[in-house]
Amino acid sequence: MITNRQEKLLDFLVKEYIATSEPISSKALKKVCDLDVCGATIRNDLQALTKEGYIEQPHTSAGRIPTQKAYKYLAAKLESEREAALHSFIMRQINEAHEEMEREMAHMQEIMAALEQDDMFDILKILDTWHKRI
Repeated sequence: MITNRQEKLLDFLVKEYIATSEPISSKALKKVCDLDVCGATIRNDLQALTKEGYIEQPHTSAGRIPTQKAYKYLAAKLESEREAALHSFIMRQINEAHEEMEREMAHMQEIMAALEQDDMFDILKILDTWHKRI
């Protein structure tokens, strides 16, 4: 399991690698990532990510490149975030529809009360207000 900071580094590393097609150094990562850590911490995290199989180093003096495991991990994370966003969107839509239905029901109750009192002026006023909202 990787930490949040390691996940952010992996995300930046993959994006930079896709953009440049070149191995990414810890120095380059420090420039682009928004983490307030020293270069040694980044190198330690990169070493942990290498040990976990998310990145590899083509040769000793090269930067790191993502592995298939890294791409699969980030794709699964994106899919999970997409599903969460979709769920949130659906719940907002349901809540908005529910609120609209409650408003319409309240309006209908007003009309029914006016009908019971046989007050045509109130009925027309209520219908006019309702019509302007639509």
